[in-house]
Amino acid sequence: MVATLDDTKRSAIGMKLADMKALQQLIVQNEQQFLKESTDSEISDRFRKMLEDDQKNLGILDTVIVQYGVQGQPKQTITEMVEKLKKLMQGSELSLYEKVFQHELLKHQQVMSGLTVHKAAQKVGADVMMAIGPLNTVNFENRAHQEQLKGVLEVLGVRELTGQDADQGIWARVQDAMAAVSGVVGSAVTQGSDKQDMNIQDVIRMDHSKVNTLFTQLMQSNDPNKIQEYFGQIYKDLLVHSIAEEQVVYPAVRPYYGESNTQELYDEQAELKVKLDEVKALSPSSPQFKEKIKEIMDAVGDHIRQEESTMFATIRNNFSSDQSEQLATKFKQAKSEEQQKMAQKSGAMK
Repeated sequence: MVATLDDTKRSAIGMKLADMKALQQLIVQNEQQFLKESTDSEISDRFRKMLEDDQKNLGILDTVIVQYGVQGQPKQTITEMVEKLKKLMQGSELSLYEKVFQHELLKHQQVMSGLTVHKAAQKVGADVMMAIGPLNTVNFENRAHQEQLKGVLEVLGVRELTGQDADQGIWARVQDAMAAVSGVVGSAVTQGSDKQDMNIQDVIRMDHSKVNTLFTQLMQSNDPNKIQEYFGQIYKDLLVHSIAEEQVVYPAVRPYYGESNTQELYDEQAELKVKLDEVKALSPSSPQFKEKIKEIMDAVGDHIRQEESTMFATIRNNFSSDQSEQLATKFKQAKSEEQQKMAQKSGAMK
């Protein structure tokens, strides 16, 4: 049984998220370029605020991709488009108005990609919806940026065509449009997910919630193919999570949490890996499959309770907010590296 086999739909969403990250990087570079070229203080202020939002949103996309757990590469057409646009934005062939016009189209593409991923996630599984939850913030802010960019385009366009300033009522209309967007979309934004640097407790808790959701989906299914899909994701997520904790988190907390408590966490995860491999050898239609999964669920539940109670308390009592956020960054990086290794190994086997 190949427990790490990616479901086609999950791989497609992973590629779309990679596309969004490539475009988000271009968006950040564009706004940095606009700040160099703009001579209008009000327009510069708006670009500066957008840049702050988009740098933060790039961090959120990184978190979503790692949490999602299926690493993808941008489509070749997206990569080629990004390179062409990068050259145009940095060159002198286009006016600032024309560059901002292209930028607004990129924002529209991001909005539609984000909404499409959200709708696709609803079809694939509750664990996917949970993993991409922070994407709601990115979708909302990109939509709000579109309204601001329309105002910027009107000002730049009138100035380019007539040499005169446009009616300042433009900005009032922009604010009204943004308020309307907020009313329609704002309720869908995940509260608390709008910061780039979550602390280590937040990130670990997200992993715990996702795997519990996967367990629920697996136990409720009687379709061997779906059971295979869910177990494949559980297998990868738990393996990556445990490796990242053992590389980053446990060594950091050991001096405060104690040698015996920390070693207990290591031992539990070593035992869990053995159990996962035992299930990996079984057919998903086997009567023993769900029995073994239930044993893993119980073991994971005990492990989670220990981490979220005593280990989290140790972190709160001994780490500053900055230290906890830095630990989260290192943890996500370790997960990302492990996911990439898995993706490369899977690709080599095909």
